Amino acid sequence: MVTKIEGEIFNDHRGRIASLNDWHLDGVRRTYAIHHPDASVVRGWHGHQDERKWFWCVKGSFTLAFVEIDDWHDPSPDLTPEIFHVSEHKSEIVCVPKGYANCIKAGEPGSILMVFSDKIMEEALLDSWRWPAGKWLDMTRM
Repeated sequence: MVTKIEGEIFNDHRGRIASLNDWHLDGVRRTYAIHHPDASVVRGWHGHQDERKWFWCVKGSFTLAFVEIDDWHDPSPDLTPEIFHVSEHKSEIVCVPKGYANCIKAGEPGSILMVFSDKIMEEALLDSWRWPAGKWLDMTRM
């Protein structure tokens, strides 16, 4: 099951600190940032049988959708996505276990999503599965 860990945001005259003090980096082996200059672009569906991922919005906002894949070679068209809305205004990280596919859409131009993975790139490329963006959900309407 996909879960969310709440973080904290602290503001004072010096600026802002967004933290995730209840999340630990145990197992993280790779990180990258997804920049979305165009909020109409939908990324997905992309999944991994054996990779865990964590998603943290550091700028703007995103709609994230996840499905647990039932058959990697011929997944059911009736899978129900779990949908999460994340934004820079609330520090939280979405934790995705192995066996899920994701679909991502920015809520506004210039949004940035940090992604953490428990696999190095070479391992992730050997376990990379893709399906059309509209397979389980029409994210263009979100």
